[in-house]
Amino acid sequence: MANHKSSVKRAKQDKVRRMTNKTKTAKTRTAVKALRTAVAKGDADTAKTLLVKAQSLLAKLAKSPAMRKETAARKTSRLTKLVATISK
Repeated sequence: MANHKSSVKRAKQDKVRRMTNKTKTAKTRTAVKALRTAVAKGDADTAKTLLVKAQSLLAKLAKSPAMRKETAARKTSRLTKLVATISK
């Protein structure tokens, strides 16, 4: 456990940041899962709507330290391709 005042503060900050990152990541995962479910059902309109939401959440996550920009871009690209397959 932290003994110094500064390390106690650092531990508190880390805990808050970890929970924030965890919440944002979970929210994004849920949106991606909903999108994949809509694609599996073949519902193009819903998939397009959910794609916009998922892209937005991934972009916000990429701005924070929770996810790297490259990872968010790769996931966005793959989801866009996935939605394009049912739009045809």
